[in-house]
Amino acid sequence: MIVCVCNNISDREIRQAMELGITSMDELRDALGVATCCGQCFSCAEEILNEQLAVAAAANIQETVLKRPVFSN
Repeated sequence: MIVCVCNNISDREIRQAMELGITSMDELRDALGVATCCGQCFSCAEEILNEQLAVAAAANIQETVLKRPVFSN
């Protein structure tokens, strides 16, 4: 889906940029030009950013959970 019509930026491009390390709206603006023209896409882009950050945080928590060793008799 196109998020930023002015710069033709899709939600997929925003997610790909986040996979490369972008974590804030300022970084999205600098890297992709999101919300630099009319600003109508700001809230949608921010929502995608926050959703992806939450998913990444949840995945990181699941990876770092300590597990008890299982001993067999």
